[in-house]
Amino acid sequence: MSKVLIVVDNPEDWEPYHPSDQVITFEQYLRLKTTPDQKVRVINLCRDYGYLSEGYYCSLLSEARGHHVIPPIKVLTDVSSPLLYQLNLNEVFSALDKLFKKKAIPSEFVVKSYFGQVSEASLKPLARFLFERFPCPILELTLRNNGSWEIADLRLVSHRSLSEQEEDAFSEALDNFSREVWRPKKARKSSRYDLAILANPNEQMPPSNPAALKKFVHAGKNLGVNVDIIGPDDLMRLPNYDALFIRETTSIEHHTYRFALKGESAGLVVIDDPTSILRCTNKIYLANLFEANNVPTPKTLIIHRDKTAQLDSAIEELGLPMVIKIPDGSFSRGMAKVNTREELYEKATPLFEKSSLILAQEFLYTDFDWRIGILNNKPLYACRYFMVKNHWQIYRHNDNEKSSSGGFETLPTFEVPRAILQAALKATKPIGDGFYGVDIKESGGKGYVIEVNDNPSIETAVEDRYLGNELYSIIMQEFVRRIEER
Repeated sequence: MSKVLIVVDNPEDWEPYHPSDQVITFEQYLRLKTTPDQKVRVINLCRDYGYLSEGYYCSLLSEARGHHVIPPIKVLTDVSSPLLYQLNLNEVFSALDKLFKKKAIPSEFVVKSYFGQVSEASLKPLARFLFERFPCPILELTLRNNGSWEIADLRLVSHRSLSEQEEDAFSEALDNFSREVWRPKKARKSSRYDLAILANPNEQMPPSNPAALKKFVHAGKNLGVNVDIIGPDDLMRLPNYDALFIRETTSIEHHTYRFALKGESAGLVVIDDPTSILRCTNKIYLANLFEANNVPTPKTLIIHRDKTAQLDSAIEELGLPMVIKIPDGSFSRGMAKVNTREELYEKATPLFEKSSLILAQEFLYTDFDWRIGILNNKPLYACRYFMVKNHWQIYRHNDNEKSSSGGFETLPTFEVPRAILQAALKATKPIGDGFYGVDIKESGGKGYVIEVNDNPSIETAVEDRYLGNELYSIIMQEFVRRIEER
């Protein structure tokens, strides 16, 4: 469980805010003794962040002690030099032009961001972007239009310079950023560890529904683990936790991957870990990995966008019908079943617009796909997902954005055919020891691995149909084991 400290120059600096025994002076922090295994989160609110000032030394000593500090020393250095911080801002300039294109605003204005939060709704994406790159309590930015919008200046600001209205906004942002500071100790029972579950309420097809998330929270509580549900805007809160469990569909060019990287670099136990995300979200990688490790799969070919003649070769080698898919599709998206040569060329064209490489795979029709949940290289649960009626996939996505799915059947793992379990374990072992869902087709008494998912579905009354609440408890127990092992 992490300890949160707010460091100020003098006790009077905190007078406008709610008293807290977690507020200490820089002198007290200098004398503070902590053990190497104690997680400490430092919010540096010294008045001056300049080179060799007390604020500078606070961040420097925090990093030397292994504490997670905001702002880190790199931010103090980068923000002090326009040449350095401008290197991180190139990608926002075009976005600024779009942001203010139809707004009647002054050609130059100043705005303050508190822990990545601003009151102006249109500026919230920009504030979050800047906070991820320059994490600090208060960042003042000057926006200027010289034919096109630009960030003319960035400056770290002391909380002592705020107006009364700005102090209210700052304290609210601090409350959202680190709730530990404000909550009385009696608000919740003391927990051994803190775990964050990343979920997105706006996701159409999340891997866990709200009821399942509640069960994870309850299972953690029974094990002495405080579980918080966090969202896409909470990246900089990660060092407050001991572990991160991603319950949102992952992708490389996505905040889920940034969360996994941030969590791992901060020393958290992370599921899905960045390596598993990298490996599982790209079917090209999996195809090569399966081939190198003799994992049984349907016949698979990789086709290059500039070598369309390979499509005809695929027909000769795989036959028709066949399945073509982009490397990073999920939930049956980004793939197509083709029955003729003309259809193959027609359906491949839009896929090549998304990726320079696509996969062509032998079509194996089955009434259902096996899904074997694997945790730490051991089978956890088993489901049969049946195909949608009059369709070849377990999901059907319609033009109106609505999706339908087939039925399911959940079984104990000891009732699963041996060949299926062996195929699942063989597929996940070279990927890692995380939490995976292996999709397998059964044909002629053999199991053929289709793909491995790095964040498999766990929904109430589906994957937990056999194990019930024990499923959530087993996963939380694994987090506890890994935290204690570290």
